[in-house]
Amino acid sequence: MNPDLKIYFASDQHFGAPTAEESLPREQKFVRWLDVVKKDAGAIFLLGDLFDFWFEYKKVVPKGFVRVLGKLAEIRDSGIPIYFFVGNHDLWMRDYFETELNIPVYYSSQEFTFNNKTFFIAHGDGLGPGDKGYKRMKKVFTNSFSKWLYRWLHPDIGVKLAQYLSVKNKLISGEEDVVFLGEDQEWLVQYAKRKLETKHYDYFLFGHRHLPMEIKLNETSKYINTGDWISHFTYAVFNGEDLSLLTFKE
Repeated sequence: MNPDLKIYFASDQHFGAPTAEESLPREQKFVRWLDVVKKDAGAIFLLGDLFDFWFEYKKVVPKGFVRVLGKLAEIRDSGIPIYFFVGNHDLWMRDYFETELNIPVYYSSQEFTFNNKTFFIAHGDGLGPGDKGYKRMKKVFTNSFSKWLYRWLHPDIGVKLAQYLSVKNKLISGEEDVVFLGEDQEWLVQYAKRKLETKHYDYFLFGHRHLPMEIKLNETSKYINTGDWISHFTYAVFNGEDLSLLTFKE
């Protein structure tokens, strides 16, 4: 890493929820954050659920989000790498980000190394023990036949239906999960500890839980959940030596 640059991580913006009008101030705030971090960003990681719903037809993408998409395009065009991890609300993403914004899209966990520090990064949905109802639902939603059937809905119908379910269905929205379960019961913490049994990682970075968390797993490994941009406006930053969790207040 260039010693003057930092790596930023954020997740769970859920733009579009509960309505476009109510989401707009949060979208504007996130754009201000991007304007701040681009000054010293060596890379930006978006860990999923940037949108509360996203489905790409072959020739159609959801309406709106021009401020965020334009800012991401500007930053990427300036040469700063951006990496996007699909979440449970935007798991129907295809190639729009890759072809239009030159942003790689990851559908599963990935490993990165910066300054000899190893990072295990994912959105976090479906990992670890429990959460069986969501795991079953995800298998249906990611099934190629299910996506093919859904694509036959007119976008005006398909997008409206999905936006309604995304907000109202607690299994999808995760509304019931936004409670700290205790370190021993947090399933992503359990997942990280199990991963450490077979391989060392310095940092585990997840979103999905909507709770900013920073938990020491052992003497050399740390778990961080980046929180959300609905209630907390938190993000993580790696300065080349340590990973910290911060709150954006501008």
